[in-house]
Amino acid sequence: MTTLMTRRNFSLLTAAAIASPMARARDSWRLATGYRSDGFHGINIASMTRDVALATQGSFNIEVHANSTLAKLGDVRAAVESEKAQAGETILTSMVKEMPIAGADSVPFIVSSYSDAKRMWRYQRPLLDRHFAARGLQVLYAVPWPPQGLYTNKPLVTKQDFHGSRMRTYNSTTVRIAELLGAQGVDVPMVQVGQALAQGRIDSMITSAVTGVENKVWDHVKYYYEINAWFPKNVVFANAKALQALRPEERDSLLRAAAAAEVRGWAASEAAAAQSVDELRRNGMKVERVPLSVATELKRMGERFSVEWIREVGPEANYIFVPYFTQS
Repeated sequence: MTTLMTRRNFSLLTAAAIASPMARARDSWRLATGYRSDGFHGINIASMTRDVALATQGSFNIEVHANSTLAKLGDVRAAVESEKAQAGETILTSMVKEMPIAGADSVPFIVSSYSDAKRMWRYQRPLLDRHFAARGLQVLYAVPWPPQGLYTNKPLVTKQDFHGSRMRTYNSTTVRIAELLGAQGVDVPMVQVGQALAQGRIDSMITSAVTGVENKVWDHVKYYYEINAWFPKNVVFANAKALQALRPEERDSLLRAAAAAEVRGWAASEAAAAQSVDELRRNGMKVERVPLSVATELKRMGERFSVEWIREVGPEANYIFVPYFTQS
């Protein structure tokens, strides 16, 4: 009898041991992103998912689907709303049609430093939280890309240097900037920038130092001006229903990991910006500030863009820009 009971107990214990990994992985999410996994945004997300797995001892795992393998960048929001994915990452500007307030960080020449960008996010987030909630979503965190700088093939002295030149454009904002500076806009995809510069089809462009390094633009342009035109942000968010379905300890672990990811991500963005600017210098580019007259003109353009954006978005925009401009 003792032997029989021992075997039975042993069988039960063995079955429990086999089942325990499944029990530990009780909750599993899919996170969709249109970006690659080896960029600083992707590395940051991977760190967050590891933090969640460790904090929950494996009971809650998040599988990251990068490079648009689960949903294309423009479709990530819809994928999370429908629970095709329980979480996602996209750039805020991809949401402006549904949530105009998401475009605050793409208004040019308003935010000039990471400190400014953090203040902007502080006033923007409460509004986004409400808009996301109305769609059954919850913001987890947001991290900016490095700021947009100005590349030129000749040194700048005044605004007149843009007259008659050709500036690369890729959206409505850059088209307007080219027009206001007196340059001719030329629509060129990023993958063709090197060729366009080599062929003389463009003389200047606005993009980040990181993008400049990735495309080795120093072969064709020699001047980079740190105008910090805008700091576009990526947002990581979850399906609110899926979030509430988690056990409290799992949900708390995710929210804590997301808060840590935001702090870590901002630091990583700033580091990537500094490293990329240094790389431009190492490859012979002159990194400078724009002349005062040009800086003054860009500031005027920022005021114009901000007024136009407020008119377009409506009174809600004042909840961002009024405190941003009046409070430190």
